[in-house]
Amino acid sequence: YVHPTTYFWRLGYWNAPLRLKHLRRYTDRTAVHNQASIFADAGRLYAPRYRQATLYSFFAPEDPSTQPALDLAYADVKAAFQYYLAHYNHGRPFILASHSQGTTHAQRLLHELVDNNPQLRKQLIAAYLVGRKVKPNEYQHLPALRDSLQTGGIIGWNTAVRGTDFRPYHGLLVTNPLTWTLDSTNAPASLNRGGVPLNFRRIDPHLTAAQSHRGVLWVDDPHRSGYRRLRIPGLKELNVSYHIVDYNLFYLNVRENAKARVRAWTQKQARKQ
Repeated sequence: YVHPTTYFWRLGYWNAPLRLKHLRRYTDRTAVHNQASIFADAGRLYAPRYRQATLYSFFAPEDPSTQPALDLAYADVKAAFQYYLAHYNHGRPFILASHSQGTTHAQRLLHELVDNNPQLRKQLIAAYLVGRKVKPNEYQHLPALRDSLQTGGIIGWNTAVRGTDFRPYHGLLVTNPLTWTLDSTNAPASLNRGGVPLNFRRIDPHLTAAQSHRGVLWVDDPHRSGYRRLRIPGLKELNVSYHIVDYNLFYLNVRENAKARVRAWTQKQARKQ
C-alpha cells in the first residue's frame, strides 16, 4: 500500500523528512486507518513510509524543484517494493493499492518493474490505482479489469459530485466499485455494502450510488458527516471532488472485492496444476 500525500507544508523541505514523528502519527491516523485497513483481511499488509513530496509540488509543475521531489519520493517507494520482494514476498501473489500521490508512484512502479516482468505479472492479483489520472490502456500487459473476479490488471477511479464534467479527466479509467465494471450504467446505492467516514466510527450502508461519466465516477451527496469534499484555497473548481474519500465511500465493497480477487487468483492457479 502506497499512501497519499499527508505532508502539506514545505518547512524548508520539498520532501517530508522521515524523522517527523508527528507526520508519521498523522499518516497512521488518516491514510493507513482509512485506506490501508481495507486490505488487511486480504493478506499481510505492507505500508512503507517514504519521503513524500509536499502537496505544493502537485500545483507547481513548472517549479524546478517539483520533479526532483517526486523522483526522490518514487525512489523510496521503489526501494521499499524491491525490499519487500527480496525479503517478504517469497513468490506469493500480491495486491498493489494506492491513492493520490501514492498512485503517481505506483503507476510508475508498474511501468518500470511489473509490466514487462512475466513473473511479477503472474503474481499480481490486482492494482488499485485510485485518485490519479490512469488511462485504461496505461500498460502493455496489464489490462483494465472488467469484472469483480478478473486478476492481473488495474482498477481505478476518481469520485466527484453527480453532474460533474471535468475535461482533463475525459478518457481516464473508471472502474465502478459497486459493480467492478467499466460501463456507464448507474449502480444504485443498494449495491453499496457500506461506507466508512473519516473518523472511522461507523458503517453507513447504501451510502451512495455510483456511475462512470467521461473519466470521473459520479456519486451522490452522502448526506452523512465524515465524507468531505476537496477544499484547496484558490481552486474552487476542485470543490466537486470527493478525492479525500475515494476509498471511504465504498469501504466494504473494496474490502470484499480484494478478498474475492485473492480467492479467484488462488483458484485459477490451482486449476493450472
